[in-house]
Order: sequence, then structure tokens, then C-alpha cells
Amino acid sequence: FYLSQTPITQAQWQAVMGNNPSMFKGDDLPVEMVSWDDAVAFCQNLSARDHKKYRLPTEAEWEYACRAGTTTEYNTGNGTSAMDRAGWYDGNSTYIPVQSMFFPTTTMTGAGTHPVAQKAPNAWGLYDMHGNVFQWCGDYYREYTDDAEKSTGPRTGNARVLRGGSWFFDHRRCRSACRGAGEPDSRDLDFGFRIALDSD
Repeated sequence: FYLSQTPITQAQWQAVMGNNPSMFKGDDLPVEMVSWDDAVAFCQNLSARDHKKYRLPTEAEWEYACRAGTTTEYNTGNGTSAMDRAGWYDGNSTYIPVQSMFFPTTTMTGAGTHPVAQKAPNAWGLYDMHGNVFQWCGDYYREYTDDAEKSTGPRTGNARVLRGGSWFFDHRRCRSACRGAGEPDSRDLDFGFRIALDSD
């Protein structure tokens, strides 16, 4: 399968969907404030336009691509210095506390998403697999029950998988193995996605 080199940017979203839902504006910034349903709609619209079948990656595909053959915490190594090389998280985003509707007591100004492809790519040339925005995967979320489910994903459920961590969270939430979840209609200022395309 192929995977987009970066999370989908606002310019790419605008070209396909004709709007921009993002809180932090900029053509080279990843699109955010998109739900799983929104990301699927983007794939459907792009598929119809290009006559190809774009989709969200499975969770197993996402982690395989993120790791690019590594077994360390991040695809650049272990520890915060490795995360600093790989992506944006709360330790390298500038925080000035203010209040907002999204985080009434602790949200920040001067922080947010960053232009894609500013940090080191992994061995396969993929950027922003760690941090910047959480990335929706196609799978339902459930705690792993066996090794087979790690590759196939559960067949039913409610929440959908989010991977990669974001600019707002601690580096540990950005590890290759770290998992998150959200309801398919939930949106947040650090929810984005990248797309996959089967190679055959």
C-alpha cells in the first residue's frame, strides 16, 4: 500500500472539499477539527475525482509505516531527544496559558499545529508520524485481545482508532505503539489524518 507522505494539509483539504474547518489556519498546516466521518468523506471525494480508491490506513498499516523497520519508542530512537527530531509535542511547542471554548482552564495561545514536513522523516520518507496531529485510522478501537487482532482489527465497535499523538500532548502519547480513540463524529483541534492507497 501507499501512504501519504504527510498528514493531509489544509490546502489539500480545501482543494477536495472546498472549505477549511481548521482552528489554526495555513495552507501547509495539517487540517484539523475533522472527524473520522469527515476523513472518510475526503477519501470518497478524492476517489471519485481521481478514479482511485483512497482510504484511511488500518491501524496495523499505520504502525508498520510509522516504525519503518524500527523497534524503538519513536522512529528516530528513544527518549525526548528522539521525539524532538521526529515531531511536535507539548515539549517543543510554545505555550502561553489563556482560556478558550475548547480548553476552558488550560488551553494555550502561541501553540498549535506546525507546517508539515519540518521534522525528520522516517526511513521510508514519511513525515509527522509522531506528533503534530492525531491521525484517524480506519479500524474500530478495542483493547487488543490476541496477536491476530493486532493486524486485522476488530470487526465491530463504536470508537475509531487515533494514532501518532499531537502538539498538545506529552511525548509518551506520541510513541509508535501508543493508541488512542475517538467517536467517529468527534472533532478536535489536534485531530487530522493521512490517506492510503492500495498498490495493486
